[in-house]
Amino acid sequence: MPIDAAKALAAEPRTGEISWNSKDVQLYHLGIGAGVPATDPDELRYTLESRLHVLPSFATVAGSGSPGVISGLSMPGIEVDLARVLHGGQSLTVHRPLPATGTATATHRIAAVYDKGKAAVLVLRTEVADTEGPLWTNDAQIFVRGEGGWGGDRGPSARLDAPTGEPDRTVERPIREDQALLYRLSGDWNPLHADPEFAKVAGFERPILHGLCTYGITLKAVVDTLLGGDVTRVRSYVTRFAGVVYPGETLRIRMWRQEGAVRVAVSAVEREDAPVLADTVVEHT
Repeated sequence: MPIDAAKALAAEPRTGEISWNSKDVQLYHLGIGAGVPATDPDELRYTLESRLHVLPSFATVAGSGSPGVISGLSMPGIEVDLARVLHGGQSLTVHRPLPATGTATATHRIAAVYDKGKAAVLVLRTEVADTEGPLWTNDAQIFVRGEGGWGGDRGPSARLDAPTGEPDRTVERPIREDQALLYRLSGDWNPLHADPEFAKVAGFERPILHGLCTYGITLKAVVDTLLGGDVTRVRSYVTRFAGVVYPGETLRIRMWRQEGAVRVAVSAVEREDAPVLADTVVEHT
């Protein structure tokens, strides 16, 4: 079996140094659509180095190393075809505000392997700390088609009850035709997001937007709309990738206020509100 769950879970964690600077942060922010309008003071905090605030989802690309989906496939006990892999979900816990420039130690390990029958789900956990202590913890849920069925633990269900009532806020965010090409410069070079032939082999009509790009766009919308633009209020952010986004489409982002949290649902406007992100929660102060 290409996935040896016992070997993957028993493997020693991988540890390495990562670093980033304000240019990396600015590039990431541009990749998720910041800077429109370019002179808007609320946008300049994402694009101008003299007043730069770091959106917590930058943690998913900090250090410009391979993102969770790709680096998880190089762990011991795992040997799968990239064309059969999808990013199933992402969770982020922020221990303190992210600095615009930093050097830290990142530790990666496979925290869980689940058997979903027709697929396997790998949970790659990344814990990042600097000399002052923990910065963030990332969990990437990696969905591998055709690799289940060995009788392993199915794992917990990520499904939440749907939010009730009308959303408190609804915003729409257009996705540029070149959004995936810009976003991939932050480190995710998976050809699924750029190469039409590879996308067809993977079962898509054309290249799709990175799930983590939609993840960042959505968090920015929540911060700007319901958290007063204050990135430091975010404590955790979890989502399930429920569908794809094609560059050129429009995201509809619905938000419901809860005590200490915002529930979010994201859909693609042009495809009759086809779900994109589901079971999405931003916890905040």
